[in-house]
Amino acid sequence: MSNTIELLEAIGTDASLRHASRHELAEWLQQLGASDALTAAVSTGDSAALYAELGHMPMQQPQVTHTPGHEDDEVEQGELEPAPMPVPGQTNP
Repeated sequence: MSNTIELLEAIGTDASLRHASRHELAEWLQQLGASDALTAAVSTGDSAALYAELGHMPMQQPQVTHTPGHEDDEVEQGELEPAPMPVPGQTNP
């Protein structure tokens, strides 16, 4: 598995590999002795075997953990009292 991760890192950091065709990349991986799962993922575009090799387990977080906080919305004690309504024709002291 460490060889697979190192090869994925090499593909990601080398622009000529990152933009190579599937056929060129598959040949390069075979020359280096890459795992069958990585070679198949590159050749077919199906990453299921690669996920199995790496032990991928999908993680799904509940949406409630992604909601923003509302600390600024807290009401101060004095803010609960409504402001007095102005009376027409009367001036404020």
